[in-house]
Amino acid sequence: MAGNSFGTLFRITTYGESHGAGIGVVIDGCPSGLVLDNELITTDLQRRKPGQSKITTQRKEEEAYKILSGVFEGKTTGTPISIFIPNKDQRSKDYAHIKDSFRPSHADYTYTEKYGNRDYRGGGRSSARETAARVAAGAIAKMLLAHYGINIQAYVSQVGPIKLDKEKIDLNITESNIIRCPNKEVAKEMITYIEQIRKEGDTVGGIVSCVISNSKKGLGDPVFDKLHADLGKAMLSINAVKGFEYGSGFDAVLMKGSEHNDLFTKDQEGNIVTTSNHSGGIQGGISNGMEIHFRVAFKPVATVVKKQDSINKMGQAEIISGKGRHDPCVVPRAVPIVEAMAALVMADHLLRDKTVRL
Repeated sequence: MAGNSFGTLFRITTYGESHGAGIGVVIDGCPSGLVLDNELITTDLQRRKPGQSKITTQRKEEEAYKILSGVFEGKTTGTPISIFIPNKDQRSKDYAHIKDSFRPSHADYTYTEKYGNRDYRGGGRSSARETAARVAAGAIAKMLLAHYGINIQAYVSQVGPIKLDKEKIDLNITESNIIRCPNKEVAKEMITYIEQIRKEGDTVGGIVSCVISNSKKGLGDPVFDKLHADLGKAMLSINAVKGFEYGSGFDAVLMKGSEHNDLFTKDQEGNIVTTSNHSGGIQGGISNGMEIHFRVAFKPVATVVKKQDSINKMGQAEIISGKGRHDPCVVPRAVPIVEAMAALVMADHLLRDKTVRL
């Protein structure tokens, strides 16, 4: 199976299935001498893990990872880093009823068409369980970025019709609530709405916004490897993602060029900055030093308790109803995944930038 690796110099390869022995990742290209912060890996995995609150799936995984190689005496060695995360709470019997059926809007049909077979237990390789491996690798990428003062923080900015006002954000309180929204009042509304949707046997989507601060200038390339293009690919590779926009995004079509242009000036320290940031910190595919900000849209989870029409692999009509443990809304657990994928892109481009000129 192709397509299991991501990145150029800072490169990861993930492996494993949702209901197999476990999942893992091999990280290649991480420089030697990086002090490993095990607490950061643990914290990010805990932020992504199932069963963490009343509005997430109740599957219980402790995410007790094992570092198998690439680290010695608390520092990276420059050799491949291998991390393994065992699966502990699989309930494969919950999926027996869809063994031969195609669930609406899942990868069941397309996966079968491509490979001729599929692991129906939780989606196998198509499962969002795979993203735990990305989060572990992303934590190490964050450590590398922190060495250069680069910080990444994501948060929930919308659930269904409930939107967060840009002017009422306090990123310091993002982790203070189970929805990971940086506004306490809006967070309460979002949680209540998700609980209501869950009781109806349905699911709802949302938006995760992300801010990359103190970015180095000059990251990204001007043609195929634009920084925003790689960020877009990273985000669209995450399960359930339906859209990506950076800077002004689709709102740019409502503006005139004179309104949209980010004018250059100098700050008090004499650094070149822009008076606005419609570019989202990226111009010509290359970072300009301003905050990089983007939004990622997640669809409603495809597994719903409500009965739906479908067919099985013999082409016979069936009625399907979701069973097992599933998220009514993925965005609370998606926040660390978005951060991880952003960190992998930034770490990769940071290393690539060191090869450009003397």
